[in-house]
Amino acid sequence: MRLLILSRYDALGASSRLRMLQYVPALRAAGFDVDLQPLLDDRYVQGLYAGRVPKAHVARLYFRRLRQFLSRQRHDVVWVEKELFPWLPMMLERALIPKKTALVLDCDDAVFHRYDAHRSALVRALLGRKIAAVMRRADLVTAGNEYLAEYARAAGCRHVEWLPTVIDLDRYPAPAPRAANAPVTIGWIGSPATADYLKTIDPVLRQLRERHPVRCIAIGAREDQVSGSQFESAWTWSEATEAALLQQFDIGIMPLPDAPWERGKCGYKLIQYMACGLPVVASPVGANRGIVVDGDNGFLAGDDQQWLDALERLVVDPGLRERMGACGRRMVEQTYCVQVQAPRLAGMLRQARYEGGR
Repeated sequence: MRLLILSRYDALGASSRLRMLQYVPALRAAGFDVDLQPLLDDRYVQGLYAGRVPKAHVARLYFRRLRQFLSRQRHDVVWVEKELFPWLPMMLERALIPKKTALVLDCDDAVFHRYDAHRSALVRALLGRKIAAVMRRADLVTAGNEYLAEYARAAGCRHVEWLPTVIDLDRYPAPAPRAANAPVTIGWIGSPATADYLKTIDPVLRQLRERHPVRCIAIGAREDQVSGSQFESAWTWSEATEAALLQQFDIGIMPLPDAPWERGKCGYKLIQYMACGLPVVASPVGANRGIVVDGDNGFLAGDDQQWLDALERLVVDPGLRERMGACGRRMVEQTYCVQVQAPRLAGMLRQARYEGGR
């Protein structure tokens, strides 16, 4: 089976790396002939995080995709991340993907809100229903959470499947026992694009640190984003070291505002924490509601007092941290890992091939 994967990013782009690229070895082992063609390269991602996106380079990358698509060989299924060309009208995508081509669309963010909630009336008019149109054309939408799945169903997609964002158990071995009598470390992992969420939790962490000797560490934020906050430092992220760094935490957190864009988040950092045997505290937003079983593998906290209570319970009770962490690890092994989801994905792609072009 010939599968064309049109990811948005190359390896540095978290969504593409986790939603598509990490499945490639398993899909090839399952008999798929995989052709991977990212739209935006690692240079673009580096510039994005640094706040410097070269527009001429982006234009070249768009033309590269157009040339690749026009000259491509026939594939049984085309698997697209979100859309072919961000910020361009649907008519181009409709022209490039013939009706008889089996199309699978992956969505792990509420990208439709970039268009339908844009401050420009022109953008809303031209692109506000674009993602809905792409989903309606797709033979299958793989959605990262129920909020995204509901949007796809409302758009008219015939076949919508939940596909969580998962870790690879080979990169996250079972956690080792934690050192006793060390200060409790509360940690967060993310990108500079999401580091502003840390500001919402800073007052709570200030109160907590006044009562208990805890450390607060952020992985992936820039130093200027944590300067003056309760986070002592921002550790540099790399794919090679992230699992080892996370294992130095005692508690993992995921604060989010309850807003349309955030409801499309898929809770991947919670999966990482739980894979490392950490209890979690998270805002009850989007996929977090399904991942966190309140009182079992962590706590859901909807306001500052709930955040403070949840964190304090975990800080003072190492036994509770261990029990919740073990529960989270079991959940990851049973559901939120590529070893479990890759066979599901292979089956969904094969089904899309036979349903395509109806």
